[in-house]
Amino acid sequence: MSSDGRDQDVHGADENAHLRIDTSRPHTARVWNYWLGGKDNYEVDRETGDQIRRLHPGIGEYARADRRFLGEAVSYLAREAGIRQFLDIGTGLPTADNTHEVAQRVAPESRVVYVDNDPIVLVHAQALLTGTREGSTHYLDCDLRDVDTILERAAETLDFGRPVGLILLGVVIFVEDDEESYGIVRRLLDALPSGSHLALSHTVTSPGMPDVDDAVAFWNANGTPKLTQRTPEQIERYFDGLELLEPGVVSCSRWQPGSSLDAPDVAMFGGVGRKP
Repeated sequence: MSSDGRDQDVHGADENAHLRIDTSRPHTARVWNYWLGGKDNYEVDRETGDQIRRLHPGIGEYARADRRFLGEAVSYLAREAGIRQFLDIGTGLPTADNTHEVAQRVAPESRVVYVDNDPIVLVHAQALLTGTREGSTHYLDCDLRDVDTILERAAETLDFGRPVGLILLGVVIFVEDDEESYGIVRRLLDALPSGSHLALSHTVTSPGMPDVDDAVAFWNANGTPKLTQRTPEQIERYFDGLELLEPGVVSCSRWQPGSSLDAPDVAMFGGVGRKP
């Protein structure tokens, strides 16, 4: 508990996390931070980010659209769906309008558990633990694939008898095997009650976006961790068994509750679904 009364915790933290950070190779969290205008990156990340931008000039919009989607989705879940608990896996480096900030602006009592296994994110995790006095923010150092541990530790903060907003933005792209990635999402959803929601975004491969494929191939040859693209139809499979909200699975730049914005497509698609 912090001195101002807010319930805060970094669970499973490695005090030597900074020693595990490899600054000799570009890292996706730091490159993403660079594209978003952040300062938590190194020269190798900026050089790679600029090379990818030359291959895919719209990559900056791609990053900003995913962040906009997070804000729209979490705001909708808190304001319209009445969600007061959020499990955000694949958190990434803290930036403006993190999940707890968006949710707690609508409902100060919202409880948020962040999960990531990246030493870079862990070093900065304390920046995520700045929620309201009424709410709660926690950070778990855990891998997406370790579903049982995530659920066990998250249950110390979240009540799985009440609806939860499961946030999986740009994280299942790091699970190469299709069936394994679908299985992880299904196991997480199976632990949540009716009325819970899934917000998920994913890098796409599309015949209309050949420059994206070139950028991904360059990243996988030079950066870490490697990522997997999927088609919009494959992304829709993550929502099997859920009530998919309009406008469905679309470019994150166009996702808006109940309708689709008139905006150019980016190579990150997302959607929100409700568990019946």
